Amino acid sequence: MDPGDPAGGDPALRMDPGDPAGGDPALRMDPGDPAGGDPAGGDPAGGDPAGGDPAGGDPAGGDPALRMDPGDPAGGDPAGGDPAGGDPAGGDPAGGDPAGGDPALRMDPGDPAGGDPVGGDPAGGDPVGGDPVGGQDMRPFLQTLQMLWSTQELQQLKEEAWQGFAALDNPRAGLLDLLEGSRGWRCKGPSLEAWVTCELERWLQTQPPPGAPQGSLGLKQLQVRAVRVLAESPPSLTKPLVSVFQLQDTDRSPLLAYVHQLHREGKFKEAVMLGTKLRLQPELDVEEMSTPLLLQDKVNLVERYVDGFPGLQRRLLVLLDSWCQPGFDIGAVARRYPQVTSLRLERLSPHVLTGRVLRLLERYCLDPASCPNVAAQQRLAALRYLCYKRFVERNMSQANWADHVRGLLGPSEWLQGQLLQLLASHGDAATVAQCARDLLLPEERLPASVAAELGRLRLQERTAEAPFDDTKDHYYQLPIAREDVHFLASWEDLARHEEELLQPGQVVSMDLEWRPSFCAGDRPRASLMQVAVEGCVFLLDLPALSRPTEGQESQAFFRLVSRLLTDPSITKLGYGMAGDLKSLGTSYPALAHMQKQLQGGLDLLQVHRQIRVAGMPVPGVDANVGPRGLSLLVQQALGKPLDKTQQLSNWDRRPLDEGQLLYAAADAYCLLEVYQALCREPARFHLSEDLARGLRPGRRERAGAQEPPHPQEAWQAPATVDADTAPEVPARAFRVVCDSMLQGLARSLRCLGADVLVLSSGEDHRLAAEVARREGRIILTSGLPYHKLRAQVGAGRCLWVDCSLKARQQAKAVLRHFHVRVTPADIFSRCPACNCDQYLKVSKDMMTQLARLNGHQESPRGGTGDKGQSEDTWEPGSPTGETPGGCTYDPPCRWLEEADLQASVPATLGNGTRLQLAGVPAGVLRRLGLRHFYCCVGCGKVFWEGSHLGRVTSQFQEVLNSAPSSREPSLAPSRASSPS
Repeated sequence: MDPGDPAGGDPALRMDPGDPAGGDPALRMDPGDPAGGDPAGGDPAGGDPAGGDPAGGDPAGGDPALRMDPGDPAGGDPAGGDPAGGDPAGGDPAGGDPAGGDPALRMDPGDPAGGDPVGGDPAGGDPVGGDPVGGQDMRPFLQTLQMLWSTQELQQLKEEAWQGFAALDNPRAGLLDLLEGSRGWRCKGPSLEAWVTCELERWLQTQPPPGAPQGSLGLKQLQVRAVRVLAESPPSLTKPLVSVFQLQDTDRSPLLAYVHQLHREGKFKEAVMLGTKLRLQPELDVEEMSTPLLLQDKVNLVERYVDGFPGLQRRLLVLLDSWCQPGFDIGAVARRYPQVTSLRLERLSPHVLTGRVLRLLERYCLDPASCPNVAAQQRLAALRYLCYKRFVERNMSQANWADHVRGLLGPSEWLQGQLLQLLASHGDAATVAQCARDLLLPEERLPASVAAELGRLRLQERTAEAPFDDTKDHYYQLPIAREDVHFLASWEDLARHEEELLQPGQVVSMDLEWRPSFCAGDRPRASLMQVAVEGCVFLLDLPALSRPTEGQESQAFFRLVSRLLTDPSITKLGYGMAGDLKSLGTSYPALAHMQKQLQGGLDLLQVHRQIRVAGMPVPGVDANVGPRGLSLLVQQALGKPLDKTQQLSNWDRRPLDEGQLLYAAADAYCLLEVYQALCREPARFHLSEDLARGLRPGRRERAGAQEPPHPQEAWQAPATVDADTAPEVPARAFRVVCDSMLQGLARSLRCLGADVLVLSSGEDHRLAAEVARREGRIILTSGLPYHKLRAQVGAGRCLWVDCSLKARQQAKAVLRHFHVRVTPADIFSRCPACNCDQYLKVSKDMMTQLARLNGHQESPRGGTGDKGQSEDTWEPGSPTGETPGGCTYDPPCRWLEEADLQASVPATLGNGTRLQLAGVPAGVLRRLGLRHFYCCVGCGKVFWEGSHLGRVTSQFQEVLNSAPSSREPSLAPSRASSPS
């Protein structure tokens, strides 16, 4: 300790040696206050020549909030805001609030039993009323505790505290003085005040308290003060304060009155928190207390308020349910509480409230029937979903749709009206009439146009469902015969196929189906398990096979399923296996352990996430209404999506119809074919090597089964050619045909001299195979027809291109893959627009004359400089035809003469090609140093000296550097020889 500082410890707690009033100057009293004991105040009665502390200064210093100076008749708390202390920031002089500050925590000043500390009640422990704690000085006690607290001497701190409690006449009053005189304990985190409160609780439990007996006037006054302190306290102090001041045993009327007062003053949060701390909820109106908080979206606070009170929980849910009734105006509720300013009414819409009530119903384990309005809102949401599936996605049959809708409507006239509005928004009167007939809706509720259409339907006896377009060929089709789909509903059926199901070393795919649910609390059991092996599918009727019968057949079924799932030699494929196994275990507890004991499982959902990250495109698929999930994976791997029309059918119904059986079989069997596609070509799907190896777990093959081919890299050279020694292909001899999705790649390859044809947007992809076979071209595709095209042109003649790459990156990858050698002379040897390799050189004078004759000499740059019509080739200001990279552009072509023109207006070549003069800006024609132009014989596109040649050379520098002759201009002829 500092010998000059008798208080020692934390320097933040020491007093300034020159300041006998001690502590923080911000905590000292007003210098002009003679009662404040301020050293600058010059109080002649203070006994200090400097005007300091009347007691001769505070030798222990410390926190002024913890001092209780007996020489200070006003209580000596400069931070307490005592109005008698002359502090303008103090409390209410009429209300007598010793804590100062928050008016929301003051009791009614007219309450004679309020324990007003300003009133000078000696039983209340009032420092103004004389002796704060029965004539004993607490200052040395608190100073000692403060010193030990700062040094973390906890054992000694406890001993000193307990000795001090025993020495005080009324330790409860002393605690209140301590808490009312400081603010540190109101915050989260450790504080001396909070520690003293907890220790006093422990001390009082070990021996009879020296305070006033239970029920005495003095204790009641202390309890009133304690309630005000409790209203500000953190949750950790609730229990010790209630115990110390015996609030659990006191008359609850004053406590309830104070809570109601806070509520009337608009302090809704404070009222609810205090009621929760004192466990007053059963004696308060839950609607009155919770409504203002719900209007402010303070739902968590309301949930804590009713926690542990089932009756209040039910009443809260009934209140929320009443707000979900059709036509309810939540604004009318808000207008009853004008004090609530931060309204969040958007969080009280029926849609949001429905989700909230459903969550609370599950949490509180209450009957959903107690909330009929929420149930109606939930059914309405289900009707919207079913109408979207039926009329927008069109992947649900009319029979399945009507089956579900009938179960949702019931007798509710409101839901029937809502459904008619939904049907009208999705279709015409004929569609609405057909649905009304299928659903047996009351004819008197139908609009006149729909009723008339319904009458026509009946007259025409149109009882059949309006057929959809025949889209069967658009979806994945089960590749096995119908007789290879087996429905197993008994142990005898299962026993006949047990060997096929449990064959070691095989690959099986698995899936589950269950009846869809649209209402809260309805958890349907898994109804069907599909197990597919090579060549056949088994559909297991779970309710029938799990039904207890004589001979314990259900146990035998569970053992078979357990053997299948736990055999590590059998590879089990699934899509979202964790969810399926969880549902299986929930439905049939005998299989609940399978989720943890599964061995040999491969979840293709995790593999699919890798494929989507790689950005593999799906042409023609809209992200909002196109295939998703497994259907999308099947389309990416096999070319066609799954038909999900039967997905939401009633799988509990027996017998299942033919459409359900075929859907269930295809849903499982497609996983086998997807798996085989991924194993054959993992690189096509951008799967990592580790993941590709994980697709092929080591297993023992059954007799007759063949190992899938080893994966081939999509960017790897043909297997017959060594990638390191493959011969180079000159750029002008490299001939390809691209699909319509690769326009940018085609343009880039043409800029580098390659001979590239591109399919038009509407042309069939099969045309690419015909062109490739006829002209000896290689196919470049980014679409799903890759497999079919590759099969038609042979190995090494079809390449899948990643559409997520930029055109420049695609071009570099293609050139490296086929070992194409590009030289600077190849750049712009072909027209990027039309693929022609013939140019004519046009003098500047002739170009100016043609532009003038055709009315283009004054064309503005903004209107004629479109690079879609014309393009520059090298940097202006350079020596003729030389780029910054040192490459030159001087293709061997002849000059355009007047005899070559079929007509001058419009400027037309002898072959009928019209020159694109509109693309030549007038400023280019006036450019100094520009001597000539080039025009494409095929499309008439005009080029001139500019920066484009330099940009292309720079962008493809690494490709040019890889060519042996990239640093020297090539002398190859302008037309490339094409291989036959």
